[in-house]
Amino acid sequence: MTALAILVGLLIGLSLGALGGGGSILTVPALVYLLDQDPRTATTSSLLIVGATSLIALAPHARAGRVRLGQGLSFGALGAAGAVAGSTASTHVPPEVLLSAFAVLLLVVGVLMLRRSRRGSVDGTGLTTPVVRLRPWRCDCPQAVKIALTATGVGLLTGFFGVGGGFVVVPALVLVLGFSMPVAVGTSLVVIAVNSAVALATRVGVVGTQLDWTVIGLFTAAAVAGSLVGGRLVGRLSPQLLTRGFAVLLLLVATYTAVRSVPTLF
Repeated sequence: MTALAILVGLLIGLSLGALGGGGSILTVPALVYLLDQDPRTATTSSLLIVGATSLIALAPHARAGRVRLGQGLSFGALGAAGAVAGSTASTHVPPEVLLSAFAVLLLVVGVLMLRRSRRGSVDGTGLTTPVVRLRPWRCDCPQAVKIALTATGVGLLTGFFGVGGGFVVVPALVLVLGFSMPVAVGTSLVVIAVNSAVALATRVGVVGTQLDWTVIGLFTAAAVAGSLVGGRLVGRLSPQLLTRGFAVLLLLVATYTAVRSVPTLF
């Protein structure tokens, strides 16, 4: 079990560091199906693992200028509010419908990302200027509204579907706010860390005594190591290749989810 936790942690860290997403999607199933944790404990453990890994994975991205901290914090704060509403709404939807809708969402976003990668819409440096800027103590209202609407929408989706959000945050930063893929990856880690902290705050004292701290520690250490390696890959691989890789990840998860959930609707 120890070796398995380390191996899966490395893979999830690579995903978070290089793609800024996929971590929470992979962490919960790994903890449930490979490490035999119950879903409640697994989701709480996942928040600890992904949140801590995201914070540490920020370092190489920040040094390379790929993190928009103010926008990431604003996006995360607004997204957290949307996530509360999304979580409430999800309680009124049958699980099979929720999972099928989740598969459709991933499929649509994956296709959009593939189309963008084929257009190659980044400059020679791979770091385009973001469409939206938000600096402390200054406000361009139309742009601020755009940030608020986008972040709240992403929060609603991530809260509704019960996942960490990196897989939605990165496409939102790329497709809606005009970030290049490397900047979207770096900034998304800020958003993931904020969302994880907010979610953990709501779970304090609920399953704390049931957590396997050995597994969490090993998993987190391996994920941190993988994320640092993944962070280096961002600066060495082309934005188009990263975008395609992220899109393929989304399409694979969409296919798996659809195969497991759609037949239950009929």
